[in-house]
Amino acid sequence: MNTSTKPYFLRALYEWCLDNNQTPHIVVWVNEHTRVPMQYVRDNEIMLNISPTASQNLRIDNEWVNFSARFGGVAHEVWIPVGHIISLFARESGEGMGFEMEPWQPAAEAEEGQPEAETAAVAGSEDNDEPKPDGDPDKPKKILKLVK
Repeated sequence: MNTSTKPYFLRALYEWCLDNNQTPHIVVWVNEHTRVPMQYVRDNEIMLNISPTASQNLRIDNEWVNFSARFGGVAHEVWIPVGHIISLFARESGEGMGFEMEPWQPAAEAEEGQPEAETAAVAGSEDNDEPKPDGDPDKPKKILKLVK
């Protein structure tokens, strides 16, 4: 299986923003596998400033984006599956790129088709293994947003 191009685009767009003195922001789809401050999540999405002044120890690898940041003066560790990033753009110009959302599945679930016993919990989330109805707001949206 080929490696996804998405993390490479994310790293390149991040560097482009910094090289052009712009502030990189990401829009993230949030579910139980995403660790972000839940009080800032609206409609299962959150927008995050990932500039060096807003985030500490930012790491964008091929599967996860993680960093430390302060929200309302409180430090949080943020963990986001790369597939959950909907867009990365520069705040000042709006230039960037939208991505298709790809729900992250733990390795055991992907291989066996069964939910993994333990998942990365999100503060304030509820564990519910029942399938979501089509109109459920927790269901991932298959969209591609292009940000100019």
